[in-house]
Amino acid sequence: MDADAFDRLLTPEGQRLLTELRDYDPARELATATRLRRDHPAELVSAALGQARLRQRAVAKFGPEAYRMYFTPDGVEQSTRASVAAHRARRFAALGPASVADLCGGIGGDAIALARAGMRVTAVDRSPLACAVTRANAAALGLSELLAVECADVTGYDPAGHEAVFVDPARRGGGRGRIFDPESYSPPLSFAVTAARSARWGAVKVAPGIPHEAVPEDAEAEWISDGGDVKEAVLWFGTEPGARRATLLPAGTTLTGRGLPDPPVRPVGRYLYEPDGAVIRAHLVAEVAEEVGGGLIDPTIAYVTADEPRPTPYATRYEITDVLPFHLKRLKALLREREVGTVTVKKRGSAVEPEELRRKLKLSGRNACTVFLTRVAGAPGMLLGHPSPDPATGPSATAATGPATGPSATPGAPAGPGPAAA
Repeated sequence: MDADAFDRLLTPEGQRLLTELRDYDPARELATATRLRRDHPAELVSAALGQARLRQRAVAKFGPEAYRMYFTPDGVEQSTRASVAAHRARRFAALGPASVADLCGGIGGDAIALARAGMRVTAVDRSPLACAVTRANAAALGLSELLAVECADVTGYDPAGHEAVFVDPARRGGGRGRIFDPESYSPPLSFAVTAARSARWGAVKVAPGIPHEAVPEDAEAEWISDGGDVKEAVLWFGTEPGARRATLLPAGTTLTGRGLPDPPVRPVGRYLYEPDGAVIRAHLVAEVAEEVGGGLIDPTIAYVTADEPRPTPYATRYEITDVLPFHLKRLKALLREREVGTVTVKKRGSAVEPEELRRKLKLSGRNACTVFLTRVAGAPGMLLGHPSPDPATGPSATAATGPATGPSATPGAPAGPGPAAA
């Protein structure tokens, strides 16, 4: 779809088509298109159907409001989830800028969040279609007075006059999928950082897998998860240079690094804590271990074990019933004996694929179990247990009757900084 085709969607005829297609069934697209083309131009019908499909996909990121918005295929794929954009906008607003330049604005998702937080925003993108879509989204959401759009190459745009700069470089190349080298972003990370530093406050959205050594010394790095899924990392300038933090949405709880030493490796205790992915990416597992009074089960695995069920918003707690060397037949017999028909398989540091394991187990029964495939003190192991939520979040599922049994981990070498999930 080009800018001209998009403009036709904004006409009264195009708007009526979009309203009619709000709840259409993609499985019946051919029949729907044939019917609509009897009364409307074929190009307009094609554009409306494409926009209807994009809106349905965008609901996952923007909620029901997606049906009032406009999208491009790249915009749906690369735009920030609305809850994450809102969090970032709140952080910007708390700093106090009156205006923000949003470089690489795309379809305007971040600009919308910034404007809703009360700032004047200039969204800059080199794509005429993306700029047209952003203007339409601002109008549809009643934000046109706060959100201006400039169609320009950001590498030639001067953000002077804005108190803050936000940069969201493209991290997907044409046909190449995800880009992992920050200097291969479009524009490169080095340009984005320079642009962010040009204002009093700045932020650069980067992939959550960015190497810590690539984070500039004068940047605060924040890793953000939403509903347990790590969504992005943000490099902040003008805030707390050198700080590392993990923010967990939707609650908005934030864990900040305190420069703690590596957690000790210790035998598996009664409880296992699985840190949130943002905590792991931020290398803050030591902070979680201190909070729950625990240690690691292996120097390279981000599972924390402890003897007491201490509450923490930064990790999911499980009560462990068995700690065993990995052995498929033994696992199969044990689950059959306990009438386990539903298994949640989690793995870190194991070559076994969860789906393949489930097929081989051939389960049947009325009970449920969580199986961890991992390393325990350097050796392949399996831990069996159940979720153990705090009383405020509901009763635990089938609590264990005693401490973990079977061979347990033995202390080993100190852990590296912030063990990552294998």
